[in-house]
Amino acid sequence: MSDSAARDRDAAETESALAHPAVAPDGSAAYGSHPDQVIDFFAPRDGRAGAPLVVLLHGGAWRAPYDRQHVSPFADFLARRGFAVASVEYRRGGEIPQQGAAGPAAGRWPETFDDVAAAMDALPALAARELPGADPRKTVVTGHSAGGQLALWVAARHVLPKGSPWRLAAAPPLRGVVALAPIGDFASGVELDVCSGALHQLLGGEENFEARAAHVDPALLLPTGIATAVVQGVDDITVPQAVTDAFVDAAAKAGEMVGLTLLDGVGHFPLIDPSADACAVVAEEIAQLAW
Repeated sequence: MSDSAARDRDAAETESALAHPAVAPDGSAAYGSHPDQVIDFFAPRDGRAGAPLVVLLHGGAWRAPYDRQHVSPFADFLARRGFAVASVEYRRGGEIPQQGAAGPAAGRWPETFDDVAAAMDALPALAARELPGADPRKTVVTGHSAGGQLALWVAARHVLPKGSPWRLAAAPPLRGVVALAPIGDFASGVELDVCSGALHQLLGGEENFEARAAHVDPALLLPTGIATAVVQGVDDITVPQAVTDAFVDAAAKAGEMVGLTLLDGVGHFPLIDPSADACAVVAEEIAQLAW
């Protein structure tokens, strides 16, 4: 496929995924005082008891214009498949005047990771209140793109460097992680300039990159001992397959097997587009870990 054809298909896939109207959650709860420290809850549409709990971390290059609203149709799709869903918001990047450029930076250090850690720590109590039909013993974390990085990171908090403020004393009680086109290997992400310099912005510039990556780069936080699956579109030009391949290779070198599902003819956004066949594949990957 030519570069122009790939860009045209990517644009069409993006438009399709973002064309769905936002779906209002069944409830929301704050896990902190900042407006972005909130979790939306979607109950399983069939009303079943003991439903698996899917924790959803949205993507958008950790940048402020992209919030959890764009994955609410995907959350509703999962709820219609019998899952209980907790969609997490977190603080993202704002303006970057220090770089003399307009537009949003990627992420806020350390606030983005403070928030995701705090949300996960608060989730058991909040979910018990907001989703009484969910079974927290069947928790699967999923995330798309930058949210895929966060999902992999959530499963690795117990192997963070000693002294990290986000480190857990033991592995989190998860059935597994399903990462969707994740930015799972920072070295390859930088090499391919994924999301236009997002990784350097996330970590506060090149001068901080190595030290901070040691705390948040999923490829450096292996093995986790938690079941991990990755779903990747072969034709993804936003987070290319090479980034996922690098993460899967890093896991193998660390002695951990990561499940990899490659979808031919699929780009970046169909993975969270309820009207796309790829979305059903994602739901099945989650189900295989949850039940």
